[in-house]
Amino acid sequence: MEKINLDAIDKYNKLYGLETLHPLVAVIDLSKATRSLNHFQMNYGLYAIYLKNSKECEIKYGRTNYDYQEGTIVSFAPGQTVEVAMKETETKPNVHGLLFHPDLIRGTSLGQNIKDYSFFSYSSNESLHLSERERGIVMDCLRNIEAELNHAIDKHSKSLIATNIELLLNYCLRFYERQFITREKSNLDVLQRFEKYMEEYFESNNPKENGLPTVKYFADKVYLTPNYFGDLVKKKTGKSAQEYIQFKVIEMAKDKLKTTNLTISEVAYELGYQYPQHFSRIFKNNVGVTPNMYRSMQ
Repeated sequence: MEKINLDAIDKYNKLYGLETLHPLVAVIDLSKATRSLNHFQMNYGLYAIYLKNSKECEIKYGRTNYDYQEGTIVSFAPGQTVEVAMKETETKPNVHGLLFHPDLIRGTSLGQNIKDYSFFSYSSNESLHLSERERGIVMDCLRNIEAELNHAIDKHSKSLIATNIELLLNYCLRFYERQFITREKSNLDVLQRFEKYMEEYFESNNPKENGLPTVKYFADKVYLTPNYFGDLVKKKTGKSAQEYIQFKVIEMAKDKLKTTNLTISEVAYELGYQYPQHFSRIFKNNVGVTPNMYRSMQ
């Protein structure tokens, strides 16, 4: 298996025998590739979005096999490593996509907002499945970017290219949010299991032994990445996953203050806080009064 450190656009183009039009960005069409790779591990130093119009390879992220279908978008960010194994076929890959170097968007609005596109951090079993109309929109965006790449580079090139990339990412964000709606039933099941795992955690000795649970802890329990899990919780509850966990902890704290004679320190330790002062500060920030004042009011 070949190991590739993908840190430059030209390196990617040379791997597939494609022309480089710009040193920091490329619109790719692998049906035009003059070279091919069979089994390789790619360590991304670039942002990449691929529209897979056919399924001609197996992709693995860590130990997880990507579950994608025809008409699926998969995306990667710098620092991610994937393993790709091509299926034995004489047909060239029907894959279109966009790759861009982080340097391209430095100093642009896209550079400031790139973290908002959390789908770059999803694993592909949470990938985006597009309708035929949505695939058309993605292809139109790619053609607009490619047209700008074919234009002579001038002082407007960087901002225009970044603006068109931002438009593509905004459409993808819209499609991802649509996906949350179309998966309403399965998402509700995830939230129900989230609630169940929270109850189990705080009914055990976990808080005393391991402290407050993390978002990753519950994301792992429901077999989702923390980013996708966080977006799902935010969409359904209006709170981030971390805020929702904290909300539930505060509600449990209220019950303990109201129905037990535990000291404030004991309540804090039972809920996973290492320092009672930290618990008291968080409680007051959420409830508006200290735990002692809340207890006296009850």
